[in-house]
Amino acid sequence: MTAPGTAAGPGTPAHDGSRSLYTYFRSSAAYRVRIALGLKGLDYEAIPVHLLKDGGQQLSPAYREVNPFGLVPAYAEDGRTLTQSLAIIEYLDERYPEVPLLPGSAWERAQVRQLALAVACEIHPINNLRVLKYLSQTLELPETAKQQWLHHWMQSGLESLEETVVRMGQGGDFCAGSAPTLADCCLVPQLFNARRFGVDLTRCPRLLAIDQACAARPAFQSAHPDAQPDAA
Repeated sequence: MTAPGTAAGPGTPAHDGSRSLYTYFRSSAAYRVRIALGLKGLDYEAIPVHLLKDGGQQLSPAYREVNPFGLVPAYAEDGRTLTQSLAIIEYLDERYPEVPLLPGSAWERAQVRQLALAVACEIHPINNLRVLKYLSQTLELPETAKQQWLHHWMQSGLESLEETVVRMGQGGDFCAGSAPTLADCCLVPQLFNARRFGVDLTRCPRLLAIDQACAARPAFQSAHPDAQPDAA
């Protein structure tokens, strides 16, 4: 079982031999990695990096020493650090191959990656906190226009993802069959974001069914934003 803990602060390095995740409870990218760690049954220390407090703790010099991009997550293991959620998850899948998150054949792995990348590269980035802040603070868009932007891109992206999953025709309860994969690690946080912002998901019944199946798994439950130590 995953066992998130606490740490001194966002610039605190991991000790050799340990696993640490720099995370924010509502970050969908960090959420993906929490799910993967949970599915693999890996203990780790959660180091909260609050994206709103103190002007954004991810922008502090201490945290920039961890991740020069000033983003979460960052994953530290054996004194080394990785950034980018998909790179972290694929590392975990290779380093800890039990409970694989990618299927056996090259074609099936590519299918799973296309779903994960659709979320991580097409849907999520243009609805990211820093993008929304730029729209409202720098471009001075009114709140209604910012919400229209968010709803348009998230809804259109998820509806395209729905069609892709249906066309794949894998069956089973999850994106690519009878077990969760990298694709499910990416899908569930994006649906959480969609609900949080009131996006219409009525045209995504297959994705909603997958989300429900994932919600029954302990790894997804323990990774949920409401279950994080920094959610209070």
